[in-house]
Parts: sequence; C-alpha cells; structure tokens
Amino acid sequence: MEHLATPPHRGGLLVIQPIGRRHCAECRGGPLSLLVLEDGTPRCLDCADLGHLVFLPRGDTALTRRSREESALSAVVVRFNRRKGRYERQGVLVEEAGLARAEERCLADAEARRRRRLRDSGRRAAEDARFAEAFAAEIRRLFPGCPPDRAAATAAHASVRGSGRVGRSAAGRALSEGAVISAVVASVRHMDTPYDQLLMSGVPRHEARRQIAAAVETVLTRWREPEAEAD
Repeated sequence: MEHLATPPHRGGLLVIQPIGRRHCAECRGGPLSLLVLEDGTPRCLDCADLGHLVFLPRGDTALTRRSREESALSAVVVRFNRRKGRYERQGVLVEEAGLARAEERCLADAEARRRRRLRDSGRRAAEDARFAEAFAAEIRRLFPGCPPDRAAATAAHASVRGSGRVGRSAAGRALSEGAVISAVVASVRHMDTPYDQLLMSGVPRHEARRQIAAAVETVLTRWREPEAEAD
C-alpha cells in the first residue's frame, strides 16, 4: 500500500495523485483521484477548498507558467514514482478563468514562439553537425584506415541528441579516446561481424561478444594503419 507522506516542495500548494485507493478524512468521499495532505491526513479538493480549480497536465511550459500567473490560486500536482522512489510533477491546478486567459495569451504569440522554436532547432542542428564532424575527425585520427564515410556514419549514430549513446556521454562530448574507441568498436561489432545473428539465435550477449572479439580486433588493427584499404 502506498505510504502517504508530504512530498518535498519549495513552497505553494501541493496536491497528490494517489497510487492506492484513498478517501477523504473529512467527508469520507472517494476513492480520490486527487487529494491534499493536511497534517498527514488526506482530504478531497472540495474539503480543501480547491474543488473549483481545473487540472492542466504538464507538457506546455508557456501555458503552465501563464496559467499560474493568471490564477489567484493554483497548486502543483505530483505523483509518486515507485520505480524511481520519488514524487514527480504531473501538472498544475489553476482557475478556469485563469487558464482561459493564459490560452488567449499563448494564441496571441503562437507564431513568434513557433519561429523561436525553429531558430532553436536550427541552432541545435548546426551544433550537432559540428559535433558529429569533430567526432568523425577523431575517429579518423585514431583509425586512419577507417573509410571516411564509415567514420562519418559511426559519428552520426553515436552522437544523436537524446539517444543516450556513447557520443552523448560526458566522455563522448569531451571526445575522449575511450569514448571514441567504444563507438567504433560498437559499429564494427554490429556491421562487420555476425554478432547480431548470434544474439537473434539466442546466444547470451557476453558469449556472443567473446565469439566475435577476434573479428572485431582484426578490423580495428587494419583501420589503425594509415595505408589500409577499405573493404
């Protein structure tokens, strides 16, 4: 059963989306989809004098900020994530009239915000392209026999923004030798050996890596030589 405790909060009103079935200690209503803890006791929004507020899910930062600015009363809604062991923000409760005014403000400058998003997207794309080029150059420095198109493809794959791949790690962004080599090894493993087929046939990952280790090292050794020819 969920243990209800007041989540950490920097200030303002806080509302909880309970995981388990909870009832209001005052009116006995429930089960509650949202509740307020007062001295550790759950109360429904009506009993907590928040029943007139409407829920705005997270996702639109500008609308959320403006809705809170336009509302005399608002609250942050959180839910406990059992896997991560912490409360996470789900949205806000705001006054309906405040939400309407915020929506009008967002519509009024929607075009300006769209253009700003496009500019930001273009800037990030240019930054990503420069980083991928630098990553590819580092691959060619460490493995001068690696075909240029292969180095570029490996760098592009490893450095995709938000992918969690080695190129996006702290070491990868610093172009550390270990990170670059890891990206090349991963590329060779998947593209130049039967590693993927071994995995698909049920061979455990560590055993599959052991079986193709020699083949990976053969490719890396060839690529370390400047005069090596690509297959």
